[in-house]
Amino acid sequence: MAIGLLKIGCVLLYVAALAGAAGLLPEAIAAPVQVIAVGIVLLHALELLFAFQHVRRYRGSLATSVALTLLFGVLHWKPLADAGTRGRAAGTSS
Repeated sequence: MAIGLLKIGCVLLYVAALAGAAGLLPEAIAAPVQVIAVGIVLLHALELLFAFQHVRRYRGSLATSVALTLLFGVLHWKPLADAGTRGRAAGTSS
């Protein structure tokens, strides 16, 4: 539930940044929101470099997983990493 709410927050930030770029928000709000959104995407790009082995575990296409990581970062790849850890632990205990 918490991950879903955080993902909604990310989407709202990106929508606000796009609205600001389209001129739908006052400049005093649009500029900082856009800087924050770009900063978060850049941070997620760095995460992608370090968490690529987990990003590859996504059941869909790799391109989709990369896009989701760029948008949501750890909110996307951490559950994949946790599932991989649980899968390995289950495989070694039997």
